Amino acid sequence: MVDRTDEHIAEWFREHVDGTVTAIRKQARWRPVWFVDVDRGGEQKSIMVRGDRTDAAPLFPLEHEMKFQQLLEADGIPVAHVYGWSDDPRAFVIDVVPGENNFDAATDEQRAAVMDEYMAILARIHQLDPEPYARAGIARAAAPRDSGRVGMEVYVAGYRKTKVRPDPFLEFCLGWIARNPVDSRGREAPVVWDSGQFHHADGHVTAILDLELGHVGDPMMDLAAFRMRDTVLGFGDMNLLYDEYAEHSGTPVDLAAVMHHHFAFTLSNQLAFHAALAAPPAASDYMTNMQWASETNLFAIEALAEILGIDELDQVDVPEPRRSPVAAAHEHLVRSLRALDLADEYERHQLRIAFRLARHLQRFDEIGDACTAADLDDLQAFLGRRPATWQEGDAALEEFVLADAGAHDEELVQLFHRRYLRYKLLVGPAGSAMATHHPIQKFGG
Repeated sequence: MVDRTDEHIAEWFREHVDGTVTAIRKQARWRPVWFVDVDRGGEQKSIMVRGDRTDAAPLFPLEHEMKFQQLLEADGIPVAHVYGWSDDPRAFVIDVVPGENNFDAATDEQRAAVMDEYMAILARIHQLDPEPYARAGIARAAAPRDSGRVGMEVYVAGYRKTKVRPDPFLEFCLGWIARNPVDSRGREAPVVWDSGQFHHADGHVTAILDLELGHVGDPMMDLAAFRMRDTVLGFGDMNLLYDEYAEHSGTPVDLAAVMHHHFAFTLSNQLAFHAALAAPPAASDYMTNMQWASETNLFAIEALAEILGIDELDQVDVPEPRRSPVAAAHEHLVRSLRALDLADEYERHQLRIAFRLARHLQRFDEIGDACTAADLDDLQAFLGRRPATWQEGDAALEEFVLADAGAHDEELVQLFHRRYLRYKLLVGPAGSAMATHHPIQKFGG
């Protein structure tokens, strides 16, 4: 079947955008996105066609994301301009924003200025009237007291709809949240939720990006989610950023709520990609999903440990690698994939996915059986017996946590920490970026 997507995009631009399309490039990574170069009377402009995710559990609809972005734009918040909606491909069309999404080339002073400005923008968003957003169809809790839960309910509903196998870790964490609901104190405002995504240039924020999780919620949610992204981007001292937010907003930061929202949001990758990791669809970026989940699940355990006052988490021994009958074949496959050189960006990214997958399978061949055996050994203390297989172990552990109702929270935190340390060992070779964990700043400093 001939792919006519580029033709449909060009036709949409002829009808809706003043200018001549000179090039269309599909983004190599993650969700379907196309970059369209347009000549507007000699001026070159880059515009993005932003499509639906293909391998995540259903969250907010794409139309919801577009509407939320349009409302923020109308309220004077710096976001990419929205041109409109496309039925084929199913997408909405926005400007490509100038600037950088990291601080690699920035001085400490520039980073501090940008982050202060970003905290001021969050404070401005939180001062907006939520009523026009709700009237426009933006998701909102039935009552203000539940403002901190509506987003997680969307995630959990998507997970429940697509769940394909036992997931004792998620069931344990969701059970804890259900028993210990967040108190939002009736706060309500538009929130971006997946905060920390923006471009900056010359010491100023150019636009807030990736608003797919925006809705009406608890403003403290926006002070929680970007703690994870800080491990990659380095936003600075979180306590100082919270002080800046309090100064810009005129309201104190509810640290207990932020800690709860942080823990809840660390579960977002496992909730979204549970099914894609259990049964990946053809277009899935399996290793990116695995690496994200391996990292953020450890974040979740560390966050809950801090809430529960657990000072030290158990560590695990790294098994000695074995030399299996297929070790030479794995080495040959990894070398072959590493040696390939492709000109097309999209094909290079697909090759990178395959290369990372080959290295994961190679690492599992070396230590996977030992890690699985250690996980099953751990279960004997809870179950009174050692399951025969990992499938039986996951099913039995899920049954245990569903019936436990909080009686063994601290012991289960330690158990899941050991399990996910072993899972992290398997993502890639020892010492590789894929297998390295970067803990988040603690709330206590």
